[in-house]
Amino acid sequence: MMSAYIDFIRIRFLMMLAYRVNYYSGIVIYAINIGAYYFLWQAIYGDKESLAGFTVAQMTTYVAVSWMARAFYFNNLDREIANEIRDGSVAVQLIRPYSYLFVKMMQGFGEGLFRMLLFMVPGMIVVCLLFPVKLPTDLSTWLIYLVMLFFSFLINSQINILTGLFAFFVENNEGMMRMKRVMVDLFSGVVVPIAFFPGWLSGIMQWLPFQAITYLPSAVFTGRTPSNEIAGVLGLQVVWFLGLLLPIWFVWRTARKRLFVQGG
Repeated sequence: MMSAYIDFIRIRFLMMLAYRVNYYSGIVIYAINIGAYYFLWQAIYGDKESLAGFTVAQMTTYVAVSWMARAFYFNNLDREIANEIRDGSVAVQLIRPYSYLFVKMMQGFGEGLFRMLLFMVPGMIVVCLLFPVKLPTDLSTWLIYLVMLFFSFLINSQINILTGLFAFFVENNEGMMRMKRVMVDLFSGVVVPIAFFPGWLSGIMQWLPFQAITYLPSAVFTGRTPSNEIAGVLGLQVVWFLGLLLPIWFVWRTARKRLFVQGG
């Protein structure tokens, strides 16, 4: 049965190849975004060597890595699920001999692999040529970061799946999906590192899963997180991954009992 799920990864990867031109242009767009943030932070730092514990070099690397990591973990699983609920095709998915939610996760992973190989890696090379990004030389840092990046994908996909499933209850969750996207980009630390938020807000955000998507992995990658705290940071990602399984299971269990098909 597991081989069937792996086929979903392969099929989604091949489907993304049909739209690879979009991702080539996306490399340029992301490079422009990174460039804009780079010059913005240069202006903010001015003559200062560090702000909120970030040196200028760390901030440059953080911006580049955060945006390129977003290329990997980003997906539209919430929109796919919501569309299938609205047009009624989810009913066909439910009678098939596999886990609907697990299939969605595998499809998202196939898309993520495509984005990593044809978007994130070449995009990072381009950015390193354009801006003074300092990549770590320690192999263990790279390995830990890749593990944390995988959990970033899992946690972000879980939030997307949970958002998409709410279409069972509100029928049109377009506004919820837009709000979710803004919250993930803002509270995960892509736009502004969490260390720059006011104390009371950063305290609240420590109890939310968003920091585990971008801020924690990028902080480890840039060397901001001390080596003796890396295990705890990775453990926090694992806790959020396991913790999000419960609301997904509850919403999915409740949603299947009230499914009605709108399409025809």
